[in-house]
Amino acid sequence: MRTIIGTVVLTFALLVGAASASAAGTRISVSSSEFGPMLWGPKRQAIYVFQRDRFKQTRCYGECAEAWPPVYTTGKPVAGTGARESLLGTIRRRDGRRQVTYRGRPLYYYAHEDAGQVRCHNVDLNGGLWWVIGADGKRRP
Repeated sequence: MRTIIGTVVLTFALLVGAASASAAGTRISVSSSEFGPMLWGPKRQAIYVFQRDRFKQTRCYGECAEAWPPVYTTGKPVAGTGARESLLGTIRRRDGRRQVTYRGRPLYYYAHEDAGQVRCHNVDLNGGLWWVIGADGKRRP
């Protein structure tokens, strides 16, 4: 009897822990913009990818990361409306923090935008082009 109760308690604890970890994840959603449907972060922040990044590798540090803060997460990223869970992932940055990826591309915000603004699509800053991306993970036109 003790074994059964212990197993039930352990299973419940593992399930609660897993739910808490996913609840802490950053929610990525798809919504409309002047460039068509694109990825947005919490509080309707536009999300960008950097031309110079490689698959699951960031090249944006220092001044670049000040202007283009990475989209961080403390748990597994969460697919909101229109986003594909299968395309969400994370990478570890030099400081150990987890940055959200989409289709293997590290994600960023632009530090000088308010909620709902998209000011830097197809703009050359910090050594490369910055693009918003759609639900398929490809840059918008």
